[in-house]
Amino acid sequence: MDNRINDIRKTIRALRVSMREAEAIMHEQINRDEDCSFVAQEVMKMRSVMSLLVKERAALGDHEPIVVSSFFIPRRRPARKPVMALSPSADSVFRPRLVARV
Repeated sequence: MDNRINDIRKTIRALRVSMREAEAIMHEQINRDEDCSFVAQEVMKMRSVMSLLVKERAALGDHEPIVVSSFFIPRRRPARKPVMALSPSADSVFRPRLVARV
C-alpha cells in the first residue's frame, strides 16, 4: 500500500513537470500564431490522468502536499542585438548647436 502511494506521488511529480513544459511550448506556439491543438490535447490528457491519480491517492489516505523541486522552465533567451559603439565624428563634435535665447 505504501509503495503504491510513493509510486503515485512520483508519477504526479513527473506529470506536473511534463505539463508545465507542454504548457510553455503551447504558449510559445500561441505567441507565434501557430496551431497548438495537438499540444493542448496532450495537456488535457495529462490533466485527466492527474485527476485519476489524485483521486486514487486520496482514496489510499494520502493528503500530504506534493512538492516539486522546481517549476521554473527556462525560456529561450531573446535574440541579442549587436550594439555598435558609435565614435563621435568631427562633424558631430563641431556642428553648430541651437541655443534658445531669452
